[in-house]
Amino acid sequence: MPSDDPRTIRGRGAAANPTNRFERLAYEPDPEAFEPDASGPATQLFRDTSRSIIVYNDSPDVGFTASINPYRGCSHGCVYCYARPTHEYLGFSAGLDFETKIVVKEDAPQLLRKELMSPQWQPQSLALSGVTDCYQPVERQLQLTRRCLEVLAEFRNPVGIVTKNSLVTRDLDLLANLARDDAAMVYLSISTLDADLAGRLEPRAVRPAARLEALRTLHAAGIPVGVLTAPVIPGLNDHELPAILAAAAEAGAVSAGYVTLRLPHGLAALFEDWLERHLPQRKDKILGRIRELRGGKLNDPQFNSRMRGQGPLADAIRDIFELGCKKAGIANRGRSLSTAAFRRPGQQRWLFD
Repeated sequence: MPSDDPRTIRGRGAAANPTNRFERLAYEPDPEAFEPDASGPATQLFRDTSRSIIVYNDSPDVGFTASINPYRGCSHGCVYCYARPTHEYLGFSAGLDFETKIVVKEDAPQLLRKELMSPQWQPQSLALSGVTDCYQPVERQLQLTRRCLEVLAEFRNPVGIVTKNSLVTRDLDLLANLARDDAAMVYLSISTLDADLAGRLEPRAVRPAARLEALRTLHAAGIPVGVLTAPVIPGLNDHELPAILAAAAEAGAVSAGYVTLRLPHGLAALFEDWLERHLPQRKDKILGRIRELRGGKLNDPQFNSRMRGQGPLADAIRDIFELGCKKAGIANRGRSLSTAAFRRPGQQRWLFD
């Protein structure tokens, strides 16, 4: 169901391009010139000329060290996406630019092969979608994620994927191949089971029922699957945690995780604007609950608290999640993948190991 607010752009999460925090000049559109019947901005693709593809982080509250991101920006348009402010490093906005100006790493498969062939590479699990969704709509045509998976399957290097797109099932053959060596796992991100709410929060992602069906398909193919109940937005979807976990477990999920809403940099203003357009009657309640989690602010950037929040409300959300996992019969932690089968193509192997 579309929003009643005329400023809403069909198929887009944000409705404007706020000022880039690094730029001195900004374009200010005339609010009186808004045309509700005008078509929204088209998605544009830009070439990324990066010389490497594997990036590393040393955050104590992120569940991976190395990751691959074939795309920067994401046309799923999730209004809550914590990655939106990263687009500002490219000179773009965290608003509409993030979901309409997609930067593409065309050489990602070749760069990945080069880095895995290097003697410097120490076999370890790689995360796909460490920042933006590797199965966003443009992947259907470009197939960069699939081609990266082909490289990973050739090297038998383990990979963990997080996505909210059922397109992941297209790559069952490669993922099942890796899973036979305990080298693949897929998490489907599900923030709500309400199709209408999902359509507002995540306008160009597939609806929750399709994500659950993707879990079933992956599970049936022998690929370990989990659910990421994220973001948990207090006052909006936190009450759905038990139902999401139960539905995911029924579809084959063996593990689960959650992250409470993060609103770094200009994302707080974007989310406030979204609430004003879509849920004005609940705006104050939701923002109040977020501040309760974040020490009176809308964001807490500190390690060890930024992913979950602090205080009684954070404790309550944790308890609801853990009880939901227990009732659903799934683990509330990730699964370790194996590097035992790693090999470099063409590399001579001993007859006896």
